[in-house]
Amino acid sequence: MLQQLNISNYALIDNLEITFDKGLNILTGETGAGKSIILGALSLILGQRAESRYFFNQQKKCVIEGSFRIGDFHLKQFFEDNDLDYEAETVLRREISADGKSRAFVNDTPVNLNSLKALGEKLIDIHSQHATLEINDPEFQLLVVDAVARHDDLLADYRAKFRAYKKDIAKLKQLADESEKAKADLDYFQFQFDELEKAALAADEQERLEQELYALNNAGEIKRNLLAAYYLMHEGEASAIIQLHEAGHQLSSLEKFNPQIAELHQRLNSTIIELKDIAAEIEVIEQHPQINEARAEEINARLSLIYNLQKKHRVNSNTELLALQDELSDKIQQAVFGDEAIEKLQKQLQADRQELEQLAGALSANRKKVIPEIEKQVLQSLGEMGMANAALRIELFSVSGRNSPPVGGGLGDNGTDEVKFLFNANKGHALAEMSKVASGGELSRLMLSIKSIIAQNTALPTIIFDEIDTGVSGEVANKVGQIMEKLADNLQVITITHLPQIASKGESHYFVYKDDEGATTYTRIKQLNKQERILEIAKMLSGDKPGESALQNARELLAS
Repeated sequence: MLQQLNISNYALIDNLEITFDKGLNILTGETGAGKSIILGALSLILGQRAESRYFFNQQKKCVIEGSFRIGDFHLKQFFEDNDLDYEAETVLRREISADGKSRAFVNDTPVNLNSLKALGEKLIDIHSQHATLEINDPEFQLLVVDAVARHDDLLADYRAKFRAYKKDIAKLKQLADESEKAKADLDYFQFQFDELEKAALAADEQERLEQELYALNNAGEIKRNLLAAYYLMHEGEASAIIQLHEAGHQLSSLEKFNPQIAELHQRLNSTIIELKDIAAEIEVIEQHPQINEARAEEINARLSLIYNLQKKHRVNSNTELLALQDELSDKIQQAVFGDEAIEKLQKQLQADRQELEQLAGALSANRKKVIPEIEKQVLQSLGEMGMANAALRIELFSVSGRNSPPVGGGLGDNGTDEVKFLFNANKGHALAEMSKVASGGELSRLMLSIKSIIAQNTALPTIIFDEIDTGVSGEVANKVGQIMEKLADNLQVITITHLPQIASKGESHYFVYKDDEGATTYTRIKQLNKQERILEIAKMLSGDKPGESALQNARELLAS
């Protein structure tokens, strides 16, 4: 349930703190005082979009924070699924900066608006007078039946499998299209594949061949430089090795004078040995045939083939050509063996469809079973609100998925069913769609009855009625208030009303009003004590200056 709501810098609200009680909470006030502003602020922490033009002070950020007690409503799994810290007393916060940027938090953990909205839908249902129109929506009507059927797990299982089924249907179409195209292009793909396969490419081949060709093309220069290096190191009269040998003789004659010289002599001998090895290897390389025109022609021919293939297929490397070869192989395999994959997927879809039909059948059976009880409860509730002659028939029938186009043969997002509510408030008249035969006041009472049934069959902590009593008055309004009181036995109910009969119900009564301070108007709220409540209800009965008769009527309403 909603325990506390804090609003800062929103519309006519500078700072406002409201502490709600369990059961039935009443909000009253003059039209335009700010009751809807409070609901608008609440909707922000339930994931609705925000606009900075509604700020009280355009230079400051808007902050809305709501504290909810959720320990009894089995929401731990939702928190785990969304990687949120679960707290029995959970805080939702929304911060909107002056430039319109928004941040949302659940227990101080940042979340996106979709997550905030998903959690909000599990905490509060806000029902405004305009929402009465949804009673004519077939999806809402089906939701009512499903709520009473209490088969959430079954419906979730069906929907998950149906989503997978639709994906596989799309995959089957894709496979069929690709297979048909692959068959049409098979000869072309085979020719390209054969050409690449015959080339027998290697990933690093181009780099190796280019390096070898470069060496062949510069063989003369390589040979000359190798000979020069060998001569300077080993053959010349003043070669490096001869010079180092002479230096060694000089060091040898000095070894007796200093032990360190002996060590240096030894290191020099090692250097001479290393230089002789290098000179020998240079000689071997130099003597190896360097000029090979036949090999150069062979490499040029091979590189020409590689370059032409790369140009033809618009790639820059053998690695890309090999990847293309694999891709062509897959297309050929698909053309040759694609029908097997299609047949396999078709069999899987057939099995999945049978399972979906079984689940849809179970959903239909559950719905059919609870429809008489829904009709009975709605009519009983309407009778208590002065509509004893009302008649309601709920029709359940299989369709081809008019609202959410099915994937073959009647399967839709909710099974194979559609629901239609037929109604008439007057005795002896034919039943018809509610929008055609019910007045505004009748629709309000009908929606209240239906919402009551939904609330009794779901774990929703809080429901808010925003002037749902539009179009009712007198004893009917009193009955509507009694229905709300009864509903509040099982969950928190917050209702905004202009009717004294409803305002007299419940234990907690909040008065919303405008307060002018200097040049600025503020929206304020206060919880009324007993005497203040009597006066407020008396004003609702007879105007700003109620007489003793109105005050007495107010006392009687509160005592009833």
